[in-house]
Amino acid sequence: MSRLCGSRGAKRRRAPCASLIALAIALGAGTSLAAGADLHAVDTAKLHYVGAVGEEVYETGSASGTLPGSMRVHMIFASTFSGSFAIYTRGGRIDGHGKARPHGEGVYESFAGTLVVSGGTGRYRRARGTAHLYGTFDRENYALTIQTTGTLRF
Repeated sequence: MSRLCGSRGAKRRRAPCASLIALAIALGAGTSLAAGADLHAVDTAKLHYVGAVGEEVYETGSASGTLPGSMRVHMIFASTFSGSFAIYTRGGRIDGHGKARPHGEGVYESFAGTLVVSGGTGRYRRARGTAHLYGTFDRENYALTIQTTGTLRF
């Protein structure tokens, strides 16, 4: 196990992974909109730890809300967390990247940040958008809950 995943501090650093995924969810919504439309979406995601290689952590999970789907996230942790995400929906895959900053100490840690959707496949091949993300991370059991609010254009 890498030092990131093997320490208590690593648990608190994983929170932004879920954030990135949740944003992808919020930005990926709009299965009934025409091309070129703007969609405001609010979604919630729950993620779990899959593994790590060096400083890069992998997480997967599911989202509910405007656009339900499955997600994958790759994160690198520094003073600001950064990473990339993909969300898999009925209409195609949505890709992007984001950043989040943790706040507080203790068992439950909150975090906040932003995400950018940069493309995808299928109906989302030209997707672009931004979103705010908020969430909590339980350091004892790795549970992540993320909420996103954003706008997607595709």
